Amino acid sequence: MPEKRNHLTIVGGLLLAVFLWGGNNTGVKFLVQAWPPFFVGSTRFLCAGMLMFVLMRRTAWFGTAVTPSPEVRRRLWWRGGLSLAAYVAIFNLALRFTAASHVALYLAASPVWALLWEGRTGSGGRDPVKRYAAAALALTGVIVLFLPTLKAPNPTALPGELLGLAASVLWTNYGHQCRALGSSLSGAQISAHTLWRAGVLLIPLALLETAGRPMSWNPSLLAVQLYCIIAGGIIAFALWNNALSQWTTSEVYLFNNLIPLSTMLWAHFCLGETVTPTFWFAMVLIVAGVLVGRTNLQKLFGAPGLPME
Repeated sequence: MPEKRNHLTIVGGLLLAVFLWGGNNTGVKFLVQAWPPFFVGSTRFLCAGMLMFVLMRRTAWFGTAVTPSPEVRRRLWWRGGLSLAAYVAIFNLALRFTAASHVALYLAASPVWALLWEGRTGSGGRDPVKRYAAAALALTGVIVLFLPTLKAPNPTALPGELLGLAASVLWTNYGHQCRALGSSLSGAQISAHTLWRAGVLLIPLALLETAGRPMSWNPSLLAVQLYCIIAGGIIAFALWNNALSQWTTSEVYLFNNLIPLSTMLWAHFCLGETVTPTFWFAMVLIVAGVLVGRTNLQKLFGAPGLPME
């Protein structure tokens, strides 16, 4: 019973992270229309990581802080921080060119990339047919999402679609790096350390973007950035990495399937983005691919024998 309650707690935390990230994705879409994308990512992650680090040192909200060893610190820089910096740079660029719901939908394919990764490393079971069938469905969904852009007379959104697909692969890689770091640090600590490191690594690109460029400042932009720092940064990443420390990457990433819905609703009501039939068809295919790859969904709710990497 305690184990089942723990799994239900993780599910609740992941659902909250999904909701917060829907608002975050919409907020970043709003921000990158006014501010340079690397500046948005760097300042957001620097503030979120440092604030979270201070809270860990000054309060017991995130558990007992552990000082990482020199080896773990190196991995936090060049595996966790670098992978997160690469992800957010590509993600923010994608949002400049295409709809927030499209970018979120590409991220929904991340569980399939995670399954393929686990199959390659021998940690995801011994059923390659299931893995490749899942990948085929997800890739079909990606193609369906691409087609209207390719057929358009002026496919200005094509860079955003390609960058969104790249972001989904980079997000999967970040999840695996967090999974590996979870043997030494808690989910909250991984979030704090990788967030501020990613922000630091993006500073040179942010400086290049903003050099000699006038920046617009208004209460709406500052409020949205504050939401992205606290809700989309500190809270959502802590919940996500806590789940990654207890479940396999592909199991946690199943919840990515809900982020497009959350993002779509946020973007529709806050930015007026329209939702096309192509979006729904692509989503059905991608979700079907994930479900084919992970058939034992009941294990997410605490059934015995939850596999761990």
